[in-house]
Amino acid sequence: MAHAFTADGQELVAIMDEDERAVVAGLCLQVMDLVAPTSTTAKGDPSDPFEAIVAGLGDLATDTEDGAAGLDVPDRAFGLDHDRDPALDRLFPTGNREDEQEAAEFRRFTEQGLRQRKHQGLTTTVRTLEAADDDRWVVTRAQAPAVLIALTDIRLVMGERLGLRTDEDANRLEELIETLDADDPAVFALSIYDFLTWLQESLTQALIGEDDE
Repeated sequence: MAHAFTADGQELVAIMDEDERAVVAGLCLQVMDLVAPTSTTAKGDPSDPFEAIVAGLGDLATDTEDGAAGLDVPDRAFGLDHDRDPALDRLFPTGNREDEQEAAEFRRFTEQGLRQRKHQGLTTTVRTLEAADDDRWVVTRAQAPAVLIALTDIRLVMGERLGLRTDEDANRLEELIETLDADDPAVFALSIYDFLTWLQESLTQALIGEDDE
């Protein structure tokens, strides 16, 4: 069972078993594929590795028109390719929602650099997970910002897949989950999402607590 991050000098340490670390590392690797600077993953592309996470979700799976479980899907932002994976729009939002041409130019000049930085942060996270010893996941204070961003990016992609785009969406989906069987794949997907949320909050609190000392 995982234990929250605690500060130990210049290190932030969480206790996670091998299976838990493997889940987080695997998700990092999948998002790395999605954000790779040369990535052009299209929405609905069967090669998208994140499809495996929500495989079999049925009506809960993200639909490109109506979203998960009938949740409203906001209009796509200006300057974005409507044929590409919508999760990329969550990771790389437009800089201007009122001027389509300016938004497209903003994305053209900034997205590749953002992809590289996100890829590097995810790589850092994987390396720290692989270096864990005796179930101790150690993140230095210098590494913590990159790990926090990596966890955010994973949650954004999972949220898009599950239709979790607002707090209201999350609340409605949680209510629906309560009506599902324990072995329903949607329950597993949501448990991972909740675990990542807890993990991110834990790391943030440990980092802030160390700063205050």
